Amino acid sequence: MHKKQIKYSSLALFMLASSHGLQAENSIKHDWVADQEYKLTILHTNDNHGHFWQNKYGEYGMPARATLINYIRAEVEADGGSVLLLSGGDVNTGVPESDLLDAKPDFIGMNMIGYDAMAVGNHEFDNPLDVLAQQASWANFPFLAANIYKDGQRMFDAYKIFDKDGLKIAVIGLTTEDTAKIGNPEFIQQVKFTDPKVEAKQVIAELKAKENPDVIIATTHMGHYLNGDSGSNAPGDVQLARYLEPGDLDMVVGGHSQEPVCMEGHNQYAKFKAGNDCTPDRQNGTYIVQAHEWGKYVGRADYTFKNGKLTLQSYKLIPVNLKQKVTGEDGKKTRVFVDQEIVQDEKVLNTLKPFQEQGQEALNLIIGSSDGLLQGERKVVRNNQTNLGYLIASSHKHRVQADFSIMNSGGIRSSIEAGDISYKDILTVQPFANTITYVDMSGQEVLQYLNQVATKQKDSGAYPQFAGITMQINNMQVSQVSISGKPLQEKQQYRFSVPSFNAAGGDGYPDITQHKSYVNTGYVDAEVLKDYIQSRSPIKTAAFTTIDQ
Repeated sequence: MHKKQIKYSSLALFMLASSHGLQAENSIKHDWVADQEYKLTILHTNDNHGHFWQNKYGEYGMPARATLINYIRAEVEADGGSVLLLSGGDVNTGVPESDLLDAKPDFIGMNMIGYDAMAVGNHEFDNPLDVLAQQASWANFPFLAANIYKDGQRMFDAYKIFDKDGLKIAVIGLTTEDTAKIGNPEFIQQVKFTDPKVEAKQVIAELKAKENPDVIIATTHMGHYLNGDSGSNAPGDVQLARYLEPGDLDMVVGGHSQEPVCMEGHNQYAKFKAGNDCTPDRQNGTYIVQAHEWGKYVGRADYTFKNGKLTLQSYKLIPVNLKQKVTGEDGKKTRVFVDQEIVQDEKVLNTLKPFQEQGQEALNLIIGSSDGLLQGERKVVRNNQTNLGYLIASSHKHRVQADFSIMNSGGIRSSIEAGDISYKDILTVQPFANTITYVDMSGQEVLQYLNQVATKQKDSGAYPQFAGITMQINNMQVSQVSISGKPLQEKQQYRFSVPSFNAAGGDGYPDITQHKSYVNTGYVDAEVLKDYIQSRSPIKTAAFTTIDQ
């Protein structure tokens, strides 16, 4: 995808301006009255990933989200309370209509809905930094991240102070340090992502000394992991809460792992479905929430504040026009709303409609078909070899005439349903516009490379999908490697392809860009997949069935 290049100085000027704005905001004074009860409602979403418009079933979308949030605001304010609306980040990447416009419709929608602040997500770095600066200029709310630096200075405000009916509320922004691995290496070479836990502790100490806020909230893009350990991901919200002193942080509004954080018992997720009750996590006195993804839900936390004490009264995840399948008396399945239908806000709908319509003719072009589901669901493709992973890797392998191919599962963003396949489906699956690269290595070099890549932990975007190669993995060591059905020979030369993102070190893969035989073909991944499917349609899914490595 072509990105307009602008001089980096525009980003620096923006960040300087936002920093000056923060200094002015910090003069807000709190003024709560003893023995008086205050009502505060925190609303939140996360991981929008370009879903400003409803899907084909009429689910979610910003116009309906606007109606719901405006209704809640009116309800809370009529009851004498106040509302704060936060985003856990990752506005970018996932829907072609948004991706082609650098998420401009998403930020316009967020402005109209009235977001107060947003954590910077890792996918905010999918584009050049000048695009990020442009997005920040579009937003009428601050991007917050205490742990992102360039040239020794924070790129964004660490926090924002809000005055809600005399309550002084500090909102801190934190971003997963894993962005250093999973962000596009081309755009983040000069950017430093520090430990968010350490930064949070320092910022909270600064806040207490300078601002003395009544409430401290962190809006984060770090992920929720049950055991508090990082596993294949950077430390998340649970570790953050445990690292701080009890009472330091009242609430974490999270994102990144794209979970509905609803708990059952001690450190166990509830089997949550739309419409169910939701109990947020609580670690070390800190409530932790997350509203799944794509604006499917709006999280609502209702608090009371009295004499310096904040108390959670209720919490829920409100579905935004989500539907469920039901079987009628005739045996046919239909989709019905889980809850009552939310009418779309007419002003937001009419404002965003032109963006949705733009490019529809090209995006809806049918380029092929499949006789079954091509599996790219996040939880599946990051843990298993799938037919879609095999298909994508095969398309790369064929284009550059490689012996085998590797595709990172984090670059596969959706499944493709059985039936007709549109150009939009392809761009939804592969929205990053990575290019296909290849390198020629000896069998010995290949084995060394595989021992770093094929052993990547499951449940992460680094987990690789393969085509043209099989192997055994035991105790984090690769053995019994076969390429094109023949055992690997250490002295033989092999060509393999890998997306440019990973070739440059993304996802923690070895940087092979300096290898003497490295070639960046310039072929864009989505276009390669499109051509491959067109030339082989209808796709027979049985031909891409794989055995898990």
